[in-house]
Amino acid sequence: MANTKGKIEKSPHATHSTPATQKYLPMAEIHEGVVVMQDGTLRAVLLVSSMNFSLKSEEEQNATIQGYMQFLNSIEFPLEIVIQSRNLDIDNYLSSLEKKEKEQTNDLLRLQISDYRQFISEMVELSDITSKKFFIVVPYDPVSDKKNGFWPQVKALISTNRALALSHQEFEDRKHLLEQRVSNVMNGLSSMGLNAVRLETQSLIELYYNTYNPDVATREKMVDVSKIQVES
Repeated sequence: MANTKGKIEKSPHATHSTPATQKYLPMAEIHEGVVVMQDGTLRAVLLVSSMNFSLKSEEEQNATIQGYMQFLNSIEFPLEIVIQSRNLDIDNYLSSLEKKEKEQTNDLLRLQISDYRQFISEMVELSDITSKKFFIVVPYDPVSDKKNGFWPQVKALISTNRALALSHQEFEDRKHLLEQRVSNVMNGLSSMGLNAVRLETQSLIELYYNTYNPDVATREKMVDVSKIQVES
């Protein structure tokens, strides 16, 4: 998989004293579907499905609650649950309708597609419809890993303080332990009837881009990772 260390191009008006935006972000890089933080710890992000709890029967609700309790008791590390609300983005759907409209040879059907496309666009704009996404952030911090002994934790602390100084082997070792945690979390969610998908590099970059640039993201879509200039 290609390295996806982002490189910020300097503006022609920038000076040497102008700090890079990356300096103020907690993330150092996104690499192989893993978020590497400035302190050397790792993060994986899961996109989780939702359920309508109120529509379930009492028996099903009790089973869900019991499953959630068992899930929490099986986790020996902290988790972060994030709920993100965004205005519904139907640009891709409208583009597909516009394409079908142009390809349609029947004048009546072409007119109906045009009217439908305009109706959907106006309805979403006037109704201010939002969509919700649910994420679980799974961390790995070698310092707080209870499975490590005293000296490995001390060594990890020294390594962690060397920001961005992770060797390839250190990254692979921590990534392996992170993936074990991700597997445990996904199995626990599955037992409650929830589906989870781990975000890969492209999805992670889009997620953070949209999170830190909510206004800009609606006007300027994120490009594909393969089109981002990377460091050699």
